[in-house]
Order: sequence, then structure tokens, then C-alpha cells
Amino acid sequence: MNQDYIQPNNWSIIEEGFDAERVKSSESLFSIGNGAMGQRANFEEHYSGKTFQGSYIAGIYYPDKTKVGWWKNGYPEYFAKVLNAPNWIGIDIEINGENLDLAKCQSVSNFRRELNMKEGIYYRSFNAILANGTEIAVKVQRFLSLDLDEIGVINYEITALNSDAKIVFKPYVDAGVHNEDANWEEKFWEPISVKHSGNEAFVTARTFKTHFTATTFMQNSILLEGSNLSVAPVSVEETKEKIQFCYQVAVTKGQSTTIQKIGGYTVSMNHEDTILAAKKSIAKALEIGIAQLTENQKQAWAKIWEMSDITIDGDVKAQQGIRFNIFQLNQTYLGKDSRLNIGPKGFTGEKYGGSTYWDTEAYCIPFYMATKDQQVARNLLAYRYNQLDKAIENAEKLGFKNGAALYPMVTMNGEECHNEWEITFEEIHRNGAIAFAIFNYYRFTGDYSYIPEKGLEVLIGIARFWHQRATFSTYRNQYVILGVTGPNEYENNVNNNWYTNYIAKWCIDYTVEQINKIENEYPSDYTRIMNKVKLSQAEISAMKKVADNMYFPYSEEHGVYLQQDGFLEKELITVADLDKSQRPINQKWSWDRILRSPYIKQADTLQGFYFFEDHFTKEQLEKHFDFYEPFTVHESSLSPCVHSIQAAVLGRMEQAYTFYLRTSRLDLDDYNKEVEEGLHITSMAGTWMSIVEGFGGMRVRNNQLHFEPKIPAQWKGYSFKVNFRNAIVKVEVKQEGTNVSIEGNSDVEVFVNGESQLIKN
Repeated sequence: MNQDYIQPNNWSIIEEGFDAERVKSSESLFSIGNGAMGQRANFEEHYSGKTFQGSYIAGIYYPDKTKVGWWKNGYPEYFAKVLNAPNWIGIDIEINGENLDLAKCQSVSNFRRELNMKEGIYYRSFNAILANGTEIAVKVQRFLSLDLDEIGVINYEITALNSDAKIVFKPYVDAGVHNEDANWEEKFWEPISVKHSGNEAFVTARTFKTHFTATTFMQNSILLEGSNLSVAPVSVEETKEKIQFCYQVAVTKGQSTTIQKIGGYTVSMNHEDTILAAKKSIAKALEIGIAQLTENQKQAWAKIWEMSDITIDGDVKAQQGIRFNIFQLNQTYLGKDSRLNIGPKGFTGEKYGGSTYWDTEAYCIPFYMATKDQQVARNLLAYRYNQLDKAIENAEKLGFKNGAALYPMVTMNGEECHNEWEITFEEIHRNGAIAFAIFNYYRFTGDYSYIPEKGLEVLIGIARFWHQRATFSTYRNQYVILGVTGPNEYENNVNNNWYTNYIAKWCIDYTVEQINKIENEYPSDYTRIMNKVKLSQAEISAMKKVADNMYFPYSEEHGVYLQQDGFLEKELITVADLDKSQRPINQKWSWDRILRSPYIKQADTLQGFYFFEDHFTKEQLEKHFDFYEPFTVHESSLSPCVHSIQAAVLGRMEQAYTFYLRTSRLDLDDYNKEVEEGLHITSMAGTWMSIVEGFGGMRVRNNQLHFEPKIPAQWKGYSFKVNFRNAIVKVEVKQEGTNVSIEGNSDVEVFVNGESQLIKN
């Protein structure tokens, strides 16, 4: 049974009623972020129940030494930990001598959380009777500013309900934090200094090994019935890693008192003097004022929604799902800083580590290309160009040479830091997604300049890798690729994974095509690049020979490409015939049993049909979909979206809708029973694709925008916008038909169901 405590709502995520068993899940679901930092929805006040404390700063990591009982050449020396950052949100609270702790109250009533996605603000409220009988009402408001992205704001109001009360606020900043997933139980932060002045405090700490410095800061104001008391703390407690202020307020029955806490991080990635920078950030926030900062937050989110919103009429759960996905993507990455990327958990948890997987190129770039300025997607491509030298180094560690590049499965700085051998060494298809993103960016934006400037060098490194990784089989008289893991991670160390072989061939062909184009049209870039990479005609010919003679496993009996050489040797029992008590198999079965089974974690052969749809007929897609989907357990967050898009192409709208709901509500309904570990950020971009590319049928062909809209029976209508080559195209689909309009001054020709339409402003 999936969880279903989140209230259906078009614009908000709402939880009503306090349940200690849900706290960790809700900490994930109500997470907030602003692209530069983020945090789980931990309580500000102390909570002694089960909790997963997590605050995160973009780009800061720790190389946690790999812990394995064996070692092989080329094995990553560390796993990059997304670091739990020092805590700035904490406010211990004492009322009439009793600590406020929701795990120890006599009763908690009217508990409500709301993550208002329209405003980018998180609200929490409850009534509580403490162990000493004092009854209070609490209202909390929290946000991370989009405008001042080093600043967060907390407004914490307490009302005494049944008696007069002495209320003590004890706000703190604390660098004595740990990671849930530390391999060696070690601390990652070294405290450097603790300072305070008036109502401001600063704890500066540095990460071990990577030596990032962060100042975590706070500024506090105390209000009584809305008026600022302008009081200083009555006492200050300091340790080498924590500073805590103490404020006392006497309230009469029915009165309210509030602490307003401004906090956040300034980091050495952006500032030489992080304490001075923190003081300036606080001063700027105080000058603007919390009321105006709150208003600015609402306006900044309104601007984001203006472009990226998808509306769904007649299906609240579907509407809530897509907005939650779009909201979290924008909280995680806004494209302001080309040093950053999109981690699979964003700012909501520690699992997976690293900031970049192939998810960015395969799933996220389409969302950012269509909903932002194209520079944002270009920054994501440039991120990989900037790490090309490291990709070449990664390949060298595995025995490749001459500039062959293998991009890492997981990385923070370009070095491979994934610590499972079957993925590190074998899941090499990731290289193909990097090249595909370059092609996809040009296809959508029409901006070719990236390829001669930077992209071709990346493509050549990738093509060289595929050339060297392929083996000539005298048995087959073709080139084969042995010992790989495809996108289906439930098969390891297989030979000739069709998707891997196909994308390897495509990468080489596409690279050679671009070399020829740049030689003819950008001769100075061609000369510069060839001098740099030292690529000869003989090497190009040798690469082309591999591409032209690549082996693809195929079954004449079934009329399908085989996922890998041995797929038909498995016991082919479909998921429908698998006992439900055995699901999910990744939690119920041994790895040995999974590897021998026919079950597919996510689209594998079908991933190739998604990327290279134009290479195949609809009949071929249908045949492959009907063969592979029945064996697919969809135990990867990246699985339902691809299948939803393909079901829509095939006109199977009920199936497409079911997959869409699964991808859009994967975390809200906790399909995989793991939401307490954090959200699935990168697959959220797949949810956007399910609507725009799936139901909307958006494709770019011959530099023109095509739509083949379909609509689920459950919906009255839906709409979305795409920024296509600086023209904002709006598509509105209703049961009775489709309307395409344009914002801005240019006219655009689009095709709807194959018919040309000139859309005028």
C-alpha cells in the first residue's frame, strides 16, 4: 500500500495531524531549496523522536574513503559525500521551565504543514499541551530566499493559550553535525571560529580534505504582539563548534511572542572572507526587511511559474504531482552557477552522493532547455567540457589511451567516485548520454556554436573511448562490447547490451559527422581542435570501421533486438505472473537471484527507442514495448517516465496515464518505500517530459516544432509552455481540440498532427 496522507491540493503539499512514524518522510517531502542551499523539513525546536537532520550547501562535498575488502586497479578511492552542513535553523524552546519537544508533549493537536509551491514558503502550525500542563499554539513560516540566495528566514510565533507563560527562545548555529551515511563514522567539518556580536552569531568551519570553508550565521529579533522588543540575548553559550543565544519573554494568557531568525551560509567558493560576507548578507536582509523579503520571494516564484507551470484541469492529484516535480527541480538548480549540477537527491538527502549522474543529460536538460533561457542548458554542457581532462584521466586508469574519455558515473569534480564495481567499470553507456545531450541541445536550441567551441572535443574523447572499448570478434566477424551493465542494473557483466552497442555506434557516427561539418564550415576551429587532440584520418577511419560493423543481438523468433546476448536464456516469467509478495524484488531477493531473473529495473532497450525514436518505425517500437515492458518492474525512479512517453506514442493512453501518475507522485505516494531518504529529483524532469513529450507529443524535426497532442480521459484539459529558440510557445489541449499560441513578437511555424500552422502574436 502506498502512503496517502498528503492532502490533494493544486498548489500546496499539505499534511494534517501529527504522526511520529511520518516525520522522516515529511522531512523529505517538505524540503526547501534555492539552488545555492537547501534543507530537509526538520523541526526548528528540539525533537527527540526519529528524525533525519539535513542541511546542504551546493557544491560542497567530502571524499569519504571507499570502504571495500578488496581493491582493483582503477577503483575509485573515495565516494563523494553530499555533506550535511552546519545547522542554522535550530531554536530550542522552553516554556514555564519545560522543553518543547513534540515527542514528549501530553498532546499535539491541529498539527499542519504546508509547502506552498506557488510562493516558495513552508508553513507549520500546531497546538500542544506540554508535560507541565501549559498549552500553546505555534505558527512557523520558513523560506530560503531566491533573491538573496545565502539567506533563509524563519518566523516562529508562540501563543500562550491557558495561562501566563515565561517563554525562553534559544536559537543556535551548530557545526557539530554528522552524516547519516558516513563510512567511517567520522566528522567531516573542522570548527575554525565561533564569534558573536549583539544579536548576530557566526560559526566558521572547514571541511576536512577538500577544505571548503563555510560560515554559518544567524541574526535574531524578538517580537511581542508583533512589536520588536529590540532586546539582546540574556546569555550566550559557546563551544568550539556551537553558539547559542538565550532570550526570555513573559507573556500573559492569549499573548503571542515571535522570534524572527535570519540565517544561512557564506562559502569560500564565493568569498575570500566568509564572516565579512555573512555580515553583509545579514545587513542586506535587514535593510530589505522580512516582510519585503517574503513578498520578493512570492514574486520570484511567480516569475518561475510564469514559464515553467503545467496546468491540468480536472485531476487534482495529477496537477499536484507535476507542480511538486517542477517546484523541486527549480529549488535544486536554477542555472546561475556553471560549477553546479543536479544531484539525484538535490537538497533533500544524502543517498547516492555526488552531484552529477547521466540523469542530468538524459532527463534534466530537456526541462531546463524548454523552461529557461538556453544559457542554463549550455552551462550544463559546459560543466562536462570543463571536466574533460578528468574524464580522460578516468579512462587512463582503466587502461585506455590517446585521449579516450570515460565520463564518471558519479562525480563532484570530474573524478569517478561511485563505489560499486559493476557500475564504476561497466555502466559505460553513461558516456553516450553526454554526447546525446550535445546533439539534443543543438536540435532544440539551434545554437550550433557550442560544438566548435567546446562540444567537439568532448565528442572526440567519447568516440575514442568507444573505438577502444569495442572488441573485434572473429567468431562474429563484427565488433562487440563485452562485460557491461546497461541501464537495467539488474543485469551485470553482460555481453553486447543492445543499448550500449547502439549508442556507441551512434556516438562515433555523430562525431565523424561533426568533424566533417566543422572542417567545412569552421576551418579555424577545426585547425585548433585537431592540433590539440591530434586526431588523424587513419584514426577516424578506424573508428568508423567499428561503428559500421557493430554487432546487435537480435531474435528472429520474436522480431526484437535482444537486451543482451543471453536474455532469452532466462526463465521468462512476466511481472504479472510474479507473486506480489515478492515485490519490490530489490528489497526481497538476493542479488544473485535478481541477476538471473528476466526482470528489468528501468527502460534499457526501450531507452534506445526513446532517444533514437526517428531511427525506428512505430511498429518496431510497439513490438519492443510489448516484449520488454511486461518484464519491467519499474524499480528505478527513471523508469515510468520513458514508458509513459512511449505508451502515449502508441496511443495507449490508459497505460500512459498510469505511468504518468507513478512518475509524478513517486515521492508523494512513496511508491518505492524510501522517501524518508530523500526525493528523486532527476526523475522529476522525466515527469515533465511525460506530459510535454508524451501527452503533448512535442518533437523537434528539421528545425521545426511538432506536436501530436493526446489527452488522458481523466483530464478536461492541460497546458504548458516551451521556450523554443526564444519564442514562448503555449500549448493548450482540451478534449475537444488543441490551441497553440505565442508570447512575444516573433511568428513561429509549428506542426500540429502533421499540419503546418503559422502562429502569429
